[in-house]
Amino acid sequence: MPSSLNTAGLNAAAMSRLLGAWNTGAAPAYRELADVVRLLILDGRLPLETAVPSERALSEALGISRTTVTAAYASLREQGFLSSGQGSRGRTRIPELTPSGPALLGPAPPRGLQSMTAPGLAAPEGLIDLAYSALPASGEVVHRAFAAALTELPALLPGFGYDAIGLLPLREAIADRYTAEGVPTHPGQIMVTSGAQHALTIVIRTLADRQDRVLVEHPSYPNALDAIRAARCRPVPVAFAAAGWDLPALEATLAQQRPRMAYVVPDFHNPTGMAMPDSQRRRLARAAAAAGTVLVVDETLRDLNLDGVATTPVAGFSSAVVTIGSLSKSHWGGLRTGWIRASEGMIQRFAAVRTTLDLGGPMMEQLAAAHLVRALEEPLPARLQALRDNRAALLELLREHLPEWTTTRPAGGLSVWCRLPAPSSTALTVIAPDYGIRLAAGPRFGIGGAFERNLRLPFTLPPGQLEAAVLALRAAQDRLDAAPQLRRTLKNAPAVAIA
Repeated sequence: MPSSLNTAGLNAAAMSRLLGAWNTGAAPAYRELADVVRLLILDGRLPLETAVPSERALSEALGISRTTVTAAYASLREQGFLSSGQGSRGRTRIPELTPSGPALLGPAPPRGLQSMTAPGLAAPEGLIDLAYSALPASGEVVHRAFAAALTELPALLPGFGYDAIGLLPLREAIADRYTAEGVPTHPGQIMVTSGAQHALTIVIRTLADRQDRVLVEHPSYPNALDAIRAARCRPVPVAFAAAGWDLPALEATLAQQRPRMAYVVPDFHNPTGMAMPDSQRRRLARAAAAAGTVLVVDETLRDLNLDGVATTPVAGFSSAVVTIGSLSKSHWGGLRTGWIRASEGMIQRFAAVRTTLDLGGPMMEQLAAAHLVRALEEPLPARLQALRDNRAALLELLREHLPEWTTTRPAGGLSVWCRLPAPSSTALTVIAPDYGIRLAAGPRFGIGGAFERNLRLPFTLPPGQLEAAVLALRAAQDRLDAAPQLRRTLKNAPAVAIA
């Protein structure tokens, strides 16, 4: 299938389309060209490790002198955004920001702001927390499940209490859910974990070694990127197209780089909220199999289907797919209950690796989770309707108070991915507490500083709090607009913890 990202890299015609109307005459042409290419890299629209067109090809496509392209490429190399390549070719990259690792891995996540950024810490009292995209517990339903679990616990007390695979009633309940969705599954294909992040850590430790390539969407879930970096693997980002997943680019990257594994979130993607159609799921599963890449699918947000989008689990298109799920988003993060669905042989491999991390999850939580999985529909309708109302409220507030921001209505999930008028996401995050809110900067969702023009805003809070938050954002944006030098000063400030 044709693609702008082929074995020769990015072709000149595709580069010309990405550049758009780049030559405004406000500065020397070579400088404007370099500036626009740099912004494309930082925004994630020009993927890392992509070979740019040759000087001659690009000059012909743009109708400018080759000298101008040569000077622009030289400037990008000096700034660290283009590697030195044979002849006039080079590959996109991010300049080295720390001495801890190669630039193509991106910098290690920075340490958090004092007192408010360590993972697991709530926002200081009085702040509206928009860094976490999560819901409070489905109260009565969760309480009832634990009450039932308490009556069942005595039957387990004579045992040792260790089980690396997970409690059988819970594995049966999860397997039945997949079977009901058209993906026949038996309990031996399920491992229960302490949340989705724990599941991903087990999968990475089992499947990938240090320096192995791991394909990721760009943007992607920050904690997944952290887990990949912690394993010293090399994330290979593939940028989204304007309308969603760029399947030709994904297929080309799989075929060319043959990563050890690929991590994707096709169900109400975090942070964009988009859903991958079945036709693309089938192509992605086929391309991963052809490349020998293990496709790891995160379905944590699958149940938060706000618009009734009909899709098939990716595991329905390939028996080799590894699926991660969780009750954290649908019921409550405090449950710390997740799972892995894979072939029985793969589950045994995961179990062997898991014993180096822990010896199994707590039994009481698993008993309660079994009740919740079997009665999943009970809390969901009310929660989904509340999320629809919150989503509508947030989008209307943004249109009214921040019309210069660009938003796309997400089909599901918990958040809106906003496009800012300037690369000010980190600066907004730093000054946000002065206005009573806590944010997660766009670069936390990318590699090497990308997405400074983006901000994820969850709609998990009620409309009244969302209104207060958006008014605070308006005030913070006004402050940056009035003092652009402040934005430049704060650009490299550290980011906050995210869920």
